[in-house]
Amino acid sequence: MKKEITVRFSDISQPSQVRAAIVALGLGFAVALGQGQPVEARGAPDSFADLAEQVSDAVVNITTRTTVAAASGENMPIIPEGSPFEDFFRDFMDRNGQGDQQRQRRGSALGSGFVVSEDGYIVTNNHVIESADEIMIEFFGGAELPAEVIGTDPKTDIALLKVESDTPLPFVTFGDSEAARVGDWVMAMGNPLGQGFSVSAGIVSARGRALSGSYDDYIQTDAAINRGNSGGPLFNMDGQVIGVNTAILSPNGGSIGIGFAMSSSVVKNVVDQLKQFGETRRGWLGVRIQNVTEELADALGLEAAAGALVTDVPEGPALDAGMKSGDVILSFDGADVSDTRELVRKVGNTSVGKAVRVTVFRDGKTETLMVTLGRRETAETVPAAAIANEPIEDTVLGMDVTVLNDELRSQLGLEEDSTGLVVTEVDEDSDAFEKGLRSGDVIAEAGQEKVGSVTELQDRIADARDAGRKSLLLLVRRGGDPRFVALSVE
Repeated sequence: MKKEITVRFSDISQPSQVRAAIVALGLGFAVALGQGQPVEARGAPDSFADLAEQVSDAVVNITTRTTVAAASGENMPIIPEGSPFEDFFRDFMDRNGQGDQQRQRRGSALGSGFVVSEDGYIVTNNHVIESADEIMIEFFGGAELPAEVIGTDPKTDIALLKVESDTPLPFVTFGDSEAARVGDWVMAMGNPLGQGFSVSAGIVSARGRALSGSYDDYIQTDAAINRGNSGGPLFNMDGQVIGVNTAILSPNGGSIGIGFAMSSSVVKNVVDQLKQFGETRRGWLGVRIQNVTEELADALGLEAAAGALVTDVPEGPALDAGMKSGDVILSFDGADVSDTRELVRKVGNTSVGKAVRVTVFRDGKTETLMVTLGRRETAETVPAAAIANEPIEDTVLGMDVTVLNDELRSQLGLEEDSTGLVVTEVDEDSDAFEKGLRSGDVIAEAGQEKVGSVTELQDRIADARDAGRKSLLLLVRRGGDPRFVALSVE
């Protein structure tokens, strides 16, 4: 019989009482902290057997075969140069067509996947089937079918396959990964280490993990994931797929309880596009952006360090809509933007050609722009134009700066019409050096206004001080790549 115990820590005064309270916590009893209110915790499932039985028919093993070229002479006997048998073996290899030709050998790989429709569409990781000549799908009951690749997306490591079956196939559906909470139970299925169908269980350890991609949104789990689990499903307790097992973090190649599954919120959109077009078609805003730091927020006059700061607006949808360098994107299509990573994901998951409202912070107030998104896969970046200037030199904010001339443009590999102030030297004790400015950087803007002379830069510094700001916002270009830097003017 289950018993509920409520412990008030305000009532505990003796060490023995503390130990008793800790024991109560360890046994999973409901405990209240200070207020005397019971805290209900959901218990672990009695068994995962029913869930495993429910979904196992839709989980598959994937075997791939790849033809790879073996270098000439590989696995051939090594004959010392000058040996009396050297000519004999060379003549033998030539007669058999193996002299200077490359031979072929077969390679194979194992992975996992899952069926998402009764007509045979299967989801897996791109790295499981990449460069494969043959793909064979093995079902839970032992049946095997060949598969063809419908489309792949290396950016999220997702691939969509298709098999032809005479009968409808058991399949699973995607769940809402956004509803998954840290601590929720999950179950992973797949083909770890080539051992065949296997089940492991754990919890959601973390949400929103990023590894290396622009569109990463991984669920971290301690459910055992090993090599061969790649492409397999991560289920919630309702039997819905909330992630695709993709990677592990391990010093030895085995599971140490840190596995990553690409969230279904990303995967579902990719799968829909691959199914419809055979490729991805992501939205494209057409801006270069950076995160807003506390110092940048102060220099911009923002109340909080949030949003995505626009550093450059080449030709594209954003430029057509009137967006400018120095704008801070606060919301996109009705949803707040916390940082650059979130904006990239939101834009990429939005349909090409859709007109969206983008709210920006500009000159101390907000404006709403209507932007019709382009397609990222076909977008071409066009460098932003600069302005004219006249040659003057001076030291400002710990930097020696000079106006661009033809000689400096040539040395820095800049366009003929490029303008701004070139940093020729930086004091190592200055805030500018600490913030990463170096010789060769070009200051294009100060205080969100273009600068073509040292006098204009000094005026912007005076304006910032008069406005009571601690920092001045600079737009700095290095090798053509722009970024904003907030320098102290105190």
